[in-house]
Amino acid sequence: MNFLKGLTEIEFYAIMAFVGLYVLYLIKIIYLSVRIRSSFRYVFVKLVIRTLYFSLIIISLMAPSFGDIKKEIKAVGKDIFICVDLSNSMNANDIQPTRLEKLKSELKNIVSAFNTDRLGLIIFSTDAFMQCPLTYDQSALFLFIETLSTKLVPQGGTDFGPPMELALKRLNDPSNTTGSQQAKYVILISDGEDFGEDTKDQVSKVKDSGIKLYTLGIGTKEGGKIPVGNHFKKDDEGNIVITTLNSSDLKDIANSTGGSYYEISEGRNDVKKLVSDMDKIEGEVRETKNIDSSSNKYLYFLFAALCLVLFDVLITINVIKI
Repeated sequence: MNFLKGLTEIEFYAIMAFVGLYVLYLIKIIYLSVRIRSSFRYVFVKLVIRTLYFSLIIISLMAPSFGDIKKEIKAVGKDIFICVDLSNSMNANDIQPTRLEKLKSELKNIVSAFNTDRLGLIIFSTDAFMQCPLTYDQSALFLFIETLSTKLVPQGGTDFGPPMELALKRLNDPSNTTGSQQAKYVILISDGEDFGEDTKDQVSKVKDSGIKLYTLGIGTKEGGKIPVGNHFKKDDEGNIVITTLNSSDLKDIANSTGGSYYEISEGRNDVKKLVSDMDKIEGEVRETKNIDSSSNKYLYFLFAALCLVLFDVLITINVIKI
């Protein structure tokens, strides 16, 4: 028999109190018996009964276990690449304080939610770059998220093709995967203004690979201004540029791969829904182990103790025979 718990201070003090009080009780009974010249041997019958059920209660508190049970434990997880648009339009102020700053806060929530999965981070504008490969290290991911800036990538517009191509390449890399295509996903985050010419081709490749692509749009239909230094970005005619959320492209590519579209806009935040929907998806079984799991049998000892308590209460024994 094994014990899942050891003796704590509570059990130790309870034992000391029981022993101390019962010693005082015995001294009193023996003293009275000697004074009246009677037998006191029956006091030890009560002592045995009470010691027995007190010991059983202490044992039950220590969580006794016996009989090994084999349990199969499965380590399940998903591989997820998060592709973040860092074009200048992500600095727009229609989402306070800016689209990018709001997104950085939500990315930390996403990373925290998928703490048993491998996540990677890709940044892009006209081209895509690996910011963080697939990892379980949340601290590293938080650090990379905190440093996200539109200054990290060349500017010139937004192209969805390169980040999908890079994510697809890494997810299908034999040295970087455990084999199950059903456990691979891409989350593409942007304000939706796609100027790429290779997007449809890459979407088709993602679909053929069996990888679902989820998209997250950030911005508002009313749009916002893009800060550039101490002023706002202007077009060639000197007018202030207003960048708006273009959700149609993001919806199309998500639907094409069997994924879904989500949005962060004024009065709307679908990040929790995104996490909830992806959480329902069964991940890949990475590892299976059989472990011995002992079953806590404290109820048996507690039941026996209660029976002895009832016996002690209901059965009257004169501890002093006159």
